[in-house]
Amino acid sequence: EIAKARERGQVKGYIYITGTGADPGLHNNLDDPLFGDPPTLGACMINIREFVDPGDYIFVVSGKTPTVQQYIIGGMRVAEKIDALAAYGRFPQNRLRIGDDGLVKGNIIVDNMGRQHALDHHEPATFEKRIRNYIVGDQSAALISPAEVELGREQSLRKLSEMFERQGNRAIDIIGRHRKLDEGRVNGLMDWLRGIKAAAK
Repeated sequence: EIAKARERGQVKGYIYITGTGADPGLHNNLDDPLFGDPPTLGACMINIREFVDPGDYIFVVSGKTPTVQQYIIGGMRVAEKIDALAAYGRFPQNRLRIGDDGLVKGNIIVDNMGRQHALDHHEPATFEKRIRNYIVGDQSAALISPAEVELGREQSLRKLSEMFERQGNRAIDIIGRHRKLDEGRVNGLMDWLRGIKAAAK
């Protein structure tokens, strides 16, 4: 499917800002997406998960957090879309749980019976929509180390301004809550993320 998408020239991407206060570089508190092996997006951004196809890309920006600059956390290519119960079986490391720091971890919002997990505090009325289109990624790049995050904070706003030819003091001023990307911008962002990682070594 990925190869077919490239042949059709229909590769697209989305970039979005995650929830206020979600800043993995500062608080280690981002659980969706998870840039593990494989990268996944399982509970947030229902619309984006519905609209992307295999071969498309998803990027995430840290949430507004006092005292620090937001940054582009990372991006992944969509390899497949499955339902949350299938994800529960395949990725036990991503099941909801309480971490050692007392925070809820994981992005699989069902229990072993496919019901809404007790730790998922979203409205039950949205549950059926949120368990569809669990994203399994393959190619990803994420800013993880302190040096990578520091460079990301320094350069992300400038990168977004250049990409969209729009100035702003915050990411939301440039991209709104989320923004669609063409293939050129997708490739440019992936190259930029990899360049940051290389420079931080």
